[in-house]
Amino acid sequence: MTPEIDDLDRRIMHALNIDGRAAFARVGEVLGVSDRTVARRWARMREADRVRLVGAVGGAGLGGAQWIIRMRCRPGSAEDVAHALARREDTRWVQLLSGGTEISASVQAWSAEERDELILQRLQRTAQIQSVTAHSILHVFGGGPDVFHAVDVLTPDEIAALRPVFRTNPAAGIADADRPLLRVLNRDGRAPYAELAAATGWSESTVARRIEALRAAGLLFFDFDVDDRLLGFHAHTRMWLTVPPAHLPEAGRAIAAHPEVAFCAATTGRANLTVSVVCRDEADLFRYLTERVGALPNIGDVETGPIMRTVKRAGAYP
Repeated sequence: MTPEIDDLDRRIMHALNIDGRAAFARVGEVLGVSDRTVARRWARMREADRVRLVGAVGGAGLGGAQWIIRMRCRPGSAEDVAHALARREDTRWVQLLSGGTEISASVQAWSAEERDELILQRLQRTAQIQSVTAHSILHVFGGGPDVFHAVDVLTPDEIAALRPVFRTNPAAGIADADRPLLRVLNRDGRAPYAELAAATGWSESTVARRIEALRAAGLLFFDFDVDDRLLGFHAHTRMWLTVPPAHLPEAGRAIAAHPEVAFCAATTGRANLTVSVVCRDEADLFRYLTERVGALPNIGDVETGPIMRTVKRAGAYP
């Protein structure tokens, strides 16, 4: 832990990780501090650009589904390509891997046509990119706010008290009219209803009902956009594993349960399990690979790609 984020900061982050739209008064009541203290602490973290809370859409809610793309670039060009990808609204988790010539990115397109425009056309015509592989995410075993274990500090009773209760019927799906709403939430998950109403042209009550309906359906969740180094984690790695199809559910569930794992999903491709691992240091990563992953049955090839830099996280590009 660094001095910038103390125990109370972690408690506030955990509370907002449970309910990103919770009122500061409710958070303060559960944590035993004033709402002004919660608001002041959160503003300090936000203003210092240490942490953001952003709205994110589950891949199942979009027609283009969710894909992971891997690209190899000409030496010296990967960073420019990564920033160009990060500026797109349909990308998340744009990362430079290994020696800085490989990029990994998550793509969540609104439609199959928009997905194809990126994967089949734009990337293929980019001279700096030497190769592209695209992997469709078939099943997510773990990912999103429920696996942000770095700030798991609240008691079970406190967690239960903060769990949101939705009284609106779940939304049937995400509509094109939701784009302005989701665009603002992707910059700031706690954007005021007045700002959201101005962006959408809806009333504040309509905005509130729509957010609740999307959350109730699992189509919208809130995720922390935070540099894990501030929380003491300095070794970030992507893993691609090859597992016999009959054992894929078992292996995926086992790996997703590891506290070091931030994301785990079954994908298309020769390596059919992709994993994002967050460890405190290289020694911790070595122990994870040899003692946890190495002890699992039915794991074939294991490829690791250390993350050199994260250009874009869950939220909108700055």
